[in-house]
Amino acid sequence: MNLTAKTRRFLLLFLVCVLFTSMAAPAAFAQGCAMCYTSAAAASAAAMRSLNIGILVLLVPPLAMFIGILTYTIRRAQP
Repeated sequence: MNLTAKTRRFLLLFLVCVLFTSMAAPAAFAQGCAMCYTSAAAASAAAMRSLNIGILVLLVPPLAMFIGILTYTIRRAQP
């Protein structure tokens, strides 16, 4: 795939923004705390299933945004 200089610059800027945004959110690193893990492990089978479905539901919007931006970038890069 041959990307133009403008597309490369856009992708680089996008990756830098993502990197800085992820480093600027230290609270996001606390999501694997022992208390959350213990309470999830002690839950019933129905609660575990609900938690898993909730995780999948929360995954859909960022995944859709990523795929949309990637598709848009790739289509703009092709002549």
